[in-house]
Formats: sequence, C-alpha cells, structure tokens
Amino acid sequence: MPWSRAVRAALALAVPLAVGLALGDIGLGALVSTGALPTVLSEAAGPYRYRARRIGGATAAAAVGYAIGLFAGASPWTSVPAVIGIAAVSALVSAAGNNASNAGLQFFVFGVLGTGQHAMGIGLGVSLLCFLAGAAWGLTVALAAWTVRATTPERSAVAQVYIELAAMLSAEDEHTSRAARHQLTTAMNTAYDRLLTARSWLSGRDATYRALLNRLAAGTPAVEASVAIVNAGQRAPREVVTYLASVATSILAAVPVDEPPEPAADASPAQLALYAGLERIAKGEQRGRRDPAPLREKVRDWATSLIAGPLTWIAAARLTLCVAIAEAAGLLVPFERSYWITLTVGIVLKPDFGSVFGRAVLRGIGTVAGVGLGAAALGIGAPGWALVLLAGVFAAGAAIGKVRNYGILSAFVTPLIILQMDLTNQGDWPVVLARLVDTVLGCAIVLVFGYLLWPGSRRPRVGGLLADVVDAVGAYVERGLLPAGTADERAERSRCRRLAYRGLADLRTAFQQVVVEPSAAGRQAAAWWPVIVALEQVTDAVTEVVVTVEHGAPAPAAGDVELLSAALGELAASVRQQRHPRDGALPEHDQLSGVVDQLRSAFDAVRGPDLSARTPSRVLRRFRSDR
Repeated sequence: MPWSRAVRAALALAVPLAVGLALGDIGLGALVSTGALPTVLSEAAGPYRYRARRIGGATAAAAVGYAIGLFAGASPWTSVPAVIGIAAVSALVSAAGNNASNAGLQFFVFGVLGTGQHAMGIGLGVSLLCFLAGAAWGLTVALAAWTVRATTPERSAVAQVYIELAAMLSAEDEHTSRAARHQLTTAMNTAYDRLLTARSWLSGRDATYRALLNRLAAGTPAVEASVAIVNAGQRAPREVVTYLASVATSILAAVPVDEPPEPAADASPAQLALYAGLERIAKGEQRGRRDPAPLREKVRDWATSLIAGPLTWIAAARLTLCVAIAEAAGLLVPFERSYWITLTVGIVLKPDFGSVFGRAVLRGIGTVAGVGLGAAALGIGAPGWALVLLAGVFAAGAAIGKVRNYGILSAFVTPLIILQMDLTNQGDWPVVLARLVDTVLGCAIVLVFGYLLWPGSRRPRVGGLLADVVDAVGAYVERGLLPAGTADERAERSRCRRLAYRGLADLRTAFQQVVVEPSAAGRQAAAWWPVIVALEQVTDAVTEVVVTVEHGAPAPAAGDVELLSAALGELAASVRQQRHPRDGALPEHDQLSGVVDQLRSAFDAVRGPDLSARTPSRVLRRFRSDR
C-alpha cells in the first residue's frame, strides 16, 4: 500500500481548502486544490528526476488545457470545438510515450474542467492564478523529499531484485516458484527502467546511479543460474538465500557487499554456476554511462510513429468521435455543467490505459460509489472543516486506488472533484444526482460508440503480440545456445535474454487487460493462456541450457540450434496465419531434451485439445474460431 503517496496526496489537496476556509473563502481554496490535483493523478514510482519530468510535464499540460477551457468556455460555439480539438491533440500526443500519454490525459481532463468554471462566478484571471498556485503547491509536496531521499527509489528497486531472487529460490513447490519468477522479472524490469532513466545533473549522484546499475547488472548471471536451478527442480542451499537477503540489505544501507559463501564439494553444475554468479555480485561490474537520447530524436521518433502506422490515428478518431457525441449530449441534457459526460468519455477512452470495456465498467461502478460519498458530503451540508477532512481522505483514497484498482480510483476521485467544483451547491441534492447521470451517460457513450459499434474494437489482439514474443524467444535461442567467445557476443546474448523475458512480461500484461472483455478478444485471450505458460517454460528451459554451457558444458550443435529456431519460427507463423503448426524435426540430443519437451507442449497448446470425439460441433466451431 503506497502510504507515503497517500499522505502527500492528502496534504496537496486538503491544505489549500483549509487555508481558504481559514481566510474566509473556501471557494478560492477549492480552485487552488484543483490546481494540485494533476500532481496527485500523475504520481508514479521511480527516480526523483523521472518523477519531476512526469509530474511537471503533466502539470504544465493541465495548466494549458485549463487555460484553454477557461477562455473558450463562455459559449458552446467556442467550448465544443475547443474540447474536440483538445481530445484529438491529447490522443496524438499519447504516441510519444508513457509520460506524454499521461500529460495528454491531464491536458484533456483539465481542459474540460476549465470549460465549467464560468458557472462559478469567479473571474478568469483569478481562477487561472489559483490553479497555477495549486500546481506549484502540488509540485512542492510531491518533490520536497528529493533533497534528502534522492536515490532511495533506485536503491529500493535494485534491492527488490535480490529479495525476489531469494524468494524464488526459497519456494517450496513449482507453482510458487513460477509465480516468484514472474515477480523477479517484474522487479528486474522496474529496476532497469528506473536506473536507465535516472540521469541527474549532479555528477556525484550520477556516479551513485551508475554504481547501482553495476550492482544490478552483476546479478544477471546469478538470476540465470537460479532460473536454471528452479527449472531443473533442484533446491538452492539455505546459505545462498541468506546471502542474497544480505545483498539486498547492503544495497539499502549503501554499504559494501559481504563475501559470498563457498560451494560444497558435491555441488551440481547449476549450483556451481549460481555460486559463480554470487562472486560476480560481490565484485560488481563496470558499465559506462549511457547518454540520454536528444530531444530532437524523440520528436523524430514520435513523428515517424504517426506517419508509419494508423493505430494512433484510429485511436484519435475514436476519442474525437465519442467526445463530439458527449458534447452534443451535454447540450441536450437538462443539467447544469454537464461537462462530466465529456470528462467521463475522455478518462475511460484515453488510449493505452488498458481495456476500454473494463475501464468503463469499473468507472461506472466506482462512480456510483463515489457519487454516494459526494452526496453524503455535499447533500447534508457538512461544515467547512469536515469538508477539509473529507477532501484529505478522498485524496488519500485516490492515491491508493491509482495503484490498486481503477474502480477504487474512480470511487474517490469522483467525490473529490465534486467537492472542488460544486462547493457552491452544498446541500443541493439534484446536483449530485446530475453527476451520477452524466457519468453513466458518458460510460454508455464509450461502450456503444467507442467499443460495441467501433470497427475492430472487439477483434482479438493477444495473438499478434504472442507471435512477436515467440520471435524474441527464437532470437534468444540463436544467440544463447551458440558459443559466445567475445565480450560483444556475450552482451548480445544477455540482451536477447532480457528482450525475451520482457516480452513475456508484456504479454502477460496484455492478457490481463483483454481477458476481462466479454467479446472474442477476451475469449481468445483465455484460449491463448496455455500457450503463454508453455512459452515461458520454453524460455526457462533455454536459460537452463545456456547456464550449463557458460560453465563448461559443450555447446549444442549448430544444426540442433537451427532446428529449434525453425520450430519457433513455425510456431510464430502458425499464430499469425491462424492455423495449426506443422510438425518438423527436433533435436534428439539429451542436452536439449528439456527445451524440446516444453516446445512440444507449446505446439500442443496452440493446436488446442482434441474435442471432436466428445464435443458438439457447434461448440467445437466456436472454440476453434476463438483460437
């Protein structure tokens, strides 16, 4: 549970309300609190410089959107085109990366909120100044600990890798060890992402980042050997688990790592490889500094992605269409400030945030609960200090919900925005009811025009990503099982391994996003699940062979490696072409028997079970169409 983030959110959003109440104008305090809201919605774990870029960019985008909404919201003739334009720009900006997508979302959300400020009777200049003051306050709260905890997030991320590694080696059964391996992959991805994006302008701190990156890279051989041990069904000695825990403690405390234990005389080859990996951890590695990509290259890559592929334009068109329908509906419904319809559409339909169907349902459920909370706060006319306390509770809940569940986030963000935007309507139950109707209507627009009627929205998508991951595993087979004599060849083998495991992690994420949908996409995701598991087992089996080769075992014959690569290529082609994979020759050498067995399981999983003998033809046709 992100308790520190919850405390920061409560301070950022409740303190302006308290100050406004103490000065006799809680309405202005609510505007300042609204300006701090983008920092809470954009909060993310990571290095402080990364967080500063992410939160600062999102806050700046929110301020620009809010200003556009303020000055365009006086008339529907100006506000409707402005909101539609904001939606289109927001979707196109999302193609530039995760931070840009987050900034685009804030640009849209606060552009829409800005159009609703005219009904509050506060001057535009005063409203904008209050928003900017709140943004500055929110940034201060979010980044205040930078000066004293500059590298703590990175240390925690690297230490978590060794904690997860110890947990995997401590697992008592195969199911637990496999779940721990997924946790280890996630921890490694997180640690590399944080360290490779952490580039401070202070040379001393940059040296600290490089030292942590060296410590993380030094653990790769131990990770590979551990995967090999778990895949072979062996157990690591207890002293190894204890040592890995002590490494995590040393990283957190910023003290030197202890000397590793010595292997036993009867240690297996995989265990010897693990002890050799522990030696690498104690010694560390030296890696040069990686210069960040220039801004012009990032802009060029973004422009290329817009020109080369239609996906971003399709997402922008879908968002723009639904926003236009929402704006038209807002003009027709008999409620004041029906910008909530458009706001709901944008938040639910924003690109690259997972399943549209799942978000619409979760937001609908969360909003019903959130409107109930808002009704309890405003409808009964709670006193001012009680509203301040409730705002702090709602802010903390939103910060926790952002990490845990989108429905929980909606349940707390909804009453929070109701408090900030509708304080003048305190005690007015119809306003609270209007918020509920607007949100349900927005979810309905998304489900109908952005999901059910939109071409291709229910088309299965996991299979294409699965084929790409099979290709990545094939590249790992080619680089990992062949001899690697030079440092460049070993580095390339390590890179291919990282790409394969990262691809598997991304594939699991895509599965989790799509499996909730009640369409062919969700059914196909469930049908692909055995293939995903089998592919993970193939990759683990390859890693086991790679570790044994690195520690003295002879490398497999080039012809056998070619047979494995060809089989993986056929598996990828069968997924792309939606057909059964064709059988081909596979290696018969005992060294590769584990890889071959898991590869055959993957082939069987793609073919699916033989249902023809006992399943009605109608059900069989439906199953095969889903696959």
